[in-house]
Parts: sequence; C-alpha cells; structure tokens
Amino acid sequence: MGLIPMVAGVMPVFVLIALGYGLRKSDFLPDATWRPIEKLSINFMYPGFLIPSIWGADMSGGGAGAAAGAAVAAVIIVAIGTFAAKPFMKIDGPGYTSVFQGTIRWNSFVFLPVIQAAFGEKGLALAAVMIASIIPVTNILCVAVLARWGADQRGMRPLALIRAMLANPILLACLIGLALNFARVPFIPGVTETLKLLGSAALPTGLIIAGAGLSFAEVARRRVTIAGVSFVKLIIMPPLMWGLCILFGGDHLAQGVAMLCGAAPGAAAAYLLARQMGGDAPLMAGIIALTMVISALMIPLLLFIYHLT
Repeated sequence: MGLIPMVAGVMPVFVLIALGYGLRKSDFLPDATWRPIEKLSINFMYPGFLIPSIWGADMSGGGAGAAAGAAVAAVIIVAIGTFAAKPFMKIDGPGYTSVFQGTIRWNSFVFLPVIQAAFGEKGLALAAVMIASIIPVTNILCVAVLARWGADQRGMRPLALIRAMLANPILLACLIGLALNFARVPFIPGVTETLKLLGSAALPTGLIIAGAGLSFAEVARRRVTIAGVSFVKLIIMPPLMWGLCILFGGDHLAQGVAMLCGAAPGAAAAYLLARQMGGDAPLMAGIIALTMVISALMIPLLLFIYHLT
C-alpha cells in the first residue's frame, strides 16, 4: 500500500475520536450515558474482537514473535528507566503512578484501527498477538506500582494483585484467546461468528469512547510533567520498539506494526485504574489527552518514515 492511501486510511480513526469529543462537549448524550457504553464495549465488544483474533493468529510466525518480543522488551526497558528516575522527580506517590502508567500503557482502541487502516488484516492479526503479549505485562507492572505508591497503599499482597488483574476483561480475553490458540482448538461455528460480530462494533465504538473521555483541564496546569511523559511515550517508545523488532528479526510488516504500537496514545483504562487504586486521576487524564493529540500528528510522520525504508 502506498503512503497516501495509508495516511488517508488512518484519518477516519482520529475523525471518530474528534466525534466522540464533540459529542461529549455538546451534551448530545448525557454524561451518565457514556459509562454504560464504555462498560458494554470493554466487557463484550472488545473481547469479541480479541478472542477470535488471537485464537486464529499464527503464533509461530517470525514477524509475530519479533513484534511481540519488541513490545514487551520496550515496555520493560522504559518501566525500569521510569523507576530509576523516581528519586529525581518532584512528585508525590499518586502522581508517580500516573507518570509510570503514562510511559508504558497504550490505547489499543486507537492502535488497532490505525493498524487495520495502514496494514490490513495481516497487520491486524499481528497486532492481536502483540496485545496478548503486552497487556499482561503492563497490567502486572501498573497494578504493582499503584499498590505500592497509590493513595490507597494496598501493598503488594499477591492475591490482591491477582484479583485486580483478573478483573480486567481485556486481560481475560487475551488469556482465553491464547489458551484456545495453544490448544489448537478449531473455530466453532456459530460461536466464532458471534464473537466477530461483536468485535466488528468494538473498534469504532472504542474510538468514539476514547474521544469522549478526553480532558485537557490538567494539561496547562501540569504541563512540564505531562510533556515529559509524552516525550517518553511518543518520541522514545516508537523508535525503541522499531529497533528492537529489527534486532529480533522482524520483517518489514512487523517493524511497522511495532513502530505504530509505540506511537499509540495513553490508555483510557489507565485513568480508570488510577481512580480505582488511588492514583492521580486528573494527571492521568491530562497525559491521555496530550498524548492523543501528539499521536494524531506523529502517526502520519511515522508512516512516511516507514514508507521510505
């Protein structure tokens, strides 16, 4: 696919995000409406996409392994760097948890439609393998950091961490898809089609929800912290994932998917987790908002660079 069709295909992703933001700001839908829509999407639509995508993915392919390995390695490297930088940050514990989440968590609601637009079904299948690999890692790290430095100070009790992670329907969907894939269970007529029908609604609905959840109130007030997190997330992470994918032997498609994974904005789920576990939720909302705007500018540029390689 040429560069212009790639960029043109990505544009509707951010149009739907803008639509969600506009709907929320205009009060076209009451505020109380958005939470049930989000709950429906996260608990049913999104698992409906992830389970069959991971179930049918080629896990043995070199591209999939390299891209997934690059994503996991990049997250661990950045997490270690963020942890090492903590003593130098003039920020409290809850604020640090939002900085930590902001540097390593990414919005798969945005990432998947971008991959679909840029690389088609092959790229989407590869992206599903990456999600299955990276979501458990980011959830474990973020829940542990929030348990340690969040305002609730829940501590590091293993059972509490396991319960918090297993309450995540996205993580459960990844685990189910992986189990079906590794057990080589064939697609089940009726079941697979039902899941795919649910999944077809997940990506556009997720984009509108992502836009509706944007909040810029904290960006001006805490611009230095939010800008620093955005720099790590969107300037350091994409070339890091891309370079690691090359190092791990990924093909050209895997390199492109890994690069765009690094360029995905902050995750709306990070805001929910911050609110649930005593993190700095307003700071997290500001990080998500700014990274969304920068990501919209970065992705066409990265596609141009990818097209030249």
